[in-house]
Amino acid sequence: MKVTFKNQIKSIDELRELMGFPRELVQKKSINFIDEHCKEFIAKSPMLFISTANENGSCDVSPRGDPSGFVDVLDEQYLVLPERPGNKRCDSLENILSNPHIGLIFIIPGLKETLRINGKAILTRDKDLLHKYEVNGKCPEVGIIVEVEECFIHCAKAFLRSKLWEPETWPEKAQLPIVAKVLADHINSSNFSKEEIQTVLEESYKKRLY
Repeated sequence: MKVTFKNQIKSIDELRELMGFPRELVQKKSINFIDEHCKEFIAKSPMLFISTANENGSCDVSPRGDPSGFVDVLDEQYLVLPERPGNKRCDSLENILSNPHIGLIFIIPGLKETLRINGKAILTRDKDLLHKYEVNGKCPEVGIIVEVEECFIHCAKAFLRSKLWEPETWPEKAQLPIVAKVLADHINSSNFSKEEIQTVLEESYKKRLY
């Protein structure tokens, strides 16, 4: 059954009348290259989120993580993300092949501000480039090269509201979702029990990080 929502905003003019416009500080904070501040931020970030979309506009957001500095800044315009083994869905990679536009959010643990970078991406299998990202004797098969078009610091309000970095607000371990149970229910097949999925997850985390 289709749900109808009231009071939809249907134009930019209507949106701006309601929300207003950014202050001069916000308007001028964006730069179109990786300066030393952005480079330092990226070097200290062990986690980022990648936003991509396919040619039809269907969107995907995917996390990437490794030891701090795993994203390699080649120069003021280009950075490289080594692609580690995953579940082989390749959502981000397939999207890049049909639509190069990409958005990144870099996170540093304990810091409430984030770094946002927007640009265009390509995929590479250049071994001469990728060998420097080798871990445990394993070289990534693919790298994501991002041509940077926009960089800016995003304010801390989301982290302040969520209290993400305040351990006293974190739920107890017993209250966390049981991921194997979630997957078993979503798959909904007698071929995959919660226990079997938990075994597969643990094996993957132990043996196939790189």
